[in-house]
Amino acid sequence: MAKADRLERLDARRVELEAEYTAALTDALRVAASGKWGLFDHNGDRQMRAAIAPVIETLGEIGDAIDDARERLGLPPFELQQQFLASRGKPSPQAVGEPKQAQAWLDRIAAADKG
Repeated sequence: MAKADRLERLDARRVELEAEYTAALTDALRVAASGKWGLFDHNGDRQMRAAIAPVIETLGEIGDAIDDARERLGLPPFELQQQFLASRGKPSPQAVGEPKQAQAWLDRIAAADKG
């Protein structure tokens, strides 16, 4: 019974962490959608990278904690973090700019919350 209680607490913590990650990412996306570049690291600019580093670090720490909990629970890695990490870096030449990409992410997260 103690193991079941531990797993239940761990799962509840995972849910809290996922909500925290989503909120932090949403805040960062709102800033990016308003015109501030750097979140997706499209330009590879050192100053932009340094400015956004605390946000990326926070998201990484929360995401790592989520993935650790998910692994212990036998769940797959946190998909939102995996998708966000995959979206960072040099884009293709026809890709939209970071503000439009951020808005598309916000729309997708809002649609997922409704569904």
